[in-house]
Amino acid sequence: MYDLITIGRSGVDVYPLQTGVGLADVETFGKFLGGSPTNVAVAAARHGLRPAVITGVGADPFGDYVRRAIRGFGVDDAFVSTIEGRPTPVTFCEIFPPDHFPIYFYRGEHPPDLQISPTMLDLNAIRATNLFWFSLTGLSQEPSAAAHAAALEARSDGWTVFDLDYRATLWSSREAAHDAAQRALPRANVAVGNLEEVEVAVGVRDPEAAAQALLDAGVRVAIVKMGPEGVFARTSEESALVEPMEVKVVNGIGAGDAFGGAICLGLLRGWPLERTLRFANAAGAYVAARLACADAMPTTTEVEELLNGVRS
Repeated sequence: MYDLITIGRSGVDVYPLQTGVGLADVETFGKFLGGSPTNVAVAAARHGLRPAVITGVGADPFGDYVRRAIRGFGVDDAFVSTIEGRPTPVTFCEIFPPDHFPIYFYRGEHPPDLQISPTMLDLNAIRATNLFWFSLTGLSQEPSAAAHAAALEARSDGWTVFDLDYRATLWSSREAAHDAAQRALPRANVAVGNLEEVEVAVGVRDPEAAAQALLDAGVRVAIVKMGPEGVFARTSEESALVEPMEVKVVNGIGAGDAFGGAICLGLLRGWPLERTLRFANAAGAYVAARLACADAMPTTTEVEELLNGVRS
């Protein structure tokens, strides 16, 4: 049995090896594993958990790379499907520290990770896993939305985490994303998102009000990431506010995925809410201080050293 299964995007991140330079002028790039749910699985593996990822790749060299990278990071690729005629997505970004990292998705109209259908799922594995992680993006298109519905229908125990990951360019409208989020929230018991994402999901941007709206929608744990203001979370019994950890930011894109993998660890270990948030905050800060996403995911020891002020 897996500790967790994630479902959703995968692909190749092509990041500049020069910072403060626009893509038009960049001369050197690095190639990395990409896709938020896939990187969350990688982050969890770095903490010693046993994860698998459900996704799709193209029948092309980049698809081969994604499969090899997933396995290399200790994530089971048994549920990675090869979709003929759909190229593996490639994502570019620009790096302007400390807080400007434009992302450019080259996914096509029907990327392979959104071609996962209900018949391609191992519902027994999804039912049995201790934690199931899905994102709003996976609800943006069929047959992926139907696959997510089938997976969520199979869940009756354990943690089901809804990453409110909202990418405007991947939706027909903000209203469509809101409607999809509203339908999915009652099937999750944890929701996590930044201020824009929670506003899309529940129509409220204020962190405390948004967290309460998420609880009212059916989740047990609501986590609101507030950027430079830290992170706020609430359950029916407690709330916690954790300030951000100061680091010299190199690339902030992968911080949220490191945060997510750390949240998985805290939930599965039964940690108190504040401890989970502090650990996840530090994991995100660790990755933000580095160029890559998947390649930079920290171990538990590395996060604890950062929390304890030990220089890495």
